[in-house]
Amino acid sequence: MMDSRFRHTSQSSSVHIPVMLEEVLYALRPKDGGVYVDGTFGAGGYTRAILEAADCIVYAIDRDPEAIARAVAMAEDFPGRLIPLQGCFGSMAELLKTVSVERVNGIVLDVGVSSMQLSIPARGFSFQTDGPLDMRMSKEGESAADVVNTASEKDIADIIFRYGGERASRRIANKIVRVRALAPIETTLQLADIVHSVLPKNSGLKTDTATRTFQALRIHVNDELEELEKALVASENLLLPEGRIAVVSFHSLEDGCVKFFLKERSGRQCNNSRHLPAKAAGPAPTFSVIKIGGLKASVAEIEANPRSRSARLRCGVRTDAPAWQEGCYA
Repeated sequence: MMDSRFRHTSQSSSVHIPVMLEEVLYALRPKDGGVYVDGTFGAGGYTRAILEAADCIVYAIDRDPEAIARAVAMAEDFPGRLIPLQGCFGSMAELLKTVSVERVNGIVLDVGVSSMQLSIPARGFSFQTDGPLDMRMSKEGESAADVVNTASEKDIADIIFRYGGERASRRIANKIVRVRALAPIETTLQLADIVHSVLPKNSGLKTDTATRTFQALRIHVNDELEELEKALVASENLLLPEGRIAVVSFHSLEDGCVKFFLKERSGRQCNNSRHLPAKAAGPAPTFSVIKIGGLKASVAEIEANPRSRSARLRCGVRTDAPAWQEGCYA
């Protein structure tokens, strides 16, 4: 039974309620005097809930300037307890050093695109309505349009297959290159139409056939997997003993990164085959895993919020062992 102390009770209808909020709060166990990091502030649902659950401080990180603007506005409700920091969560250690913070009690990450970003056509994340083919969370650097209009056919196919798991990636990449030879591909609906010309929409499918291609381009443009790996390593150095990390992911590649990291750092990634030489003992485990296999959203939450259907929450508790050194494991 979940401790009622960690139930979110805000009645404000304007507050965005993030996926698996109660489970995340229960995993983090916010405490008075604690210091927490929301590495993916977004609409601020986790941050607000943490601040309401305990008299603590939250450092809210986000690369999206629009999200940081929301964090600045929310900070007025929690004077001195909500500190916005703009940047990638993979750089959380560096960002925290700028405000003289070296260790924290908890970290939460909601990996992937936020519902706020999806709902704004101008951000170019969704093909439900037309918009510029952008997909940049930070609004800086290479856009999705840059990728589809300048990358080689092979590179486009590799991106779509690696990050989207799309079996038709080569055919889609070939069609993209043929279309862009006539005119630049500039909007979300243009790209969706190209994918649909290769993979016609099927009303019997749960997701649109263009979903994998859009997902892959978004992950590539924002270096999402690399940022996640960097954030997980940073958490090992930032968390105090008994500190907790909670990661909500929506994609098998992202969840796989979290699963492998916690399995490895908890000492469960070992050679158990009696047919192979035993591996030498590695570094002491730096995490214990709260629940092997992670948690999924409840049936009730999935019915209320279909986005939570693919969510997986994985949590770890920091031990007092030294952080692993680069190169001491494989």
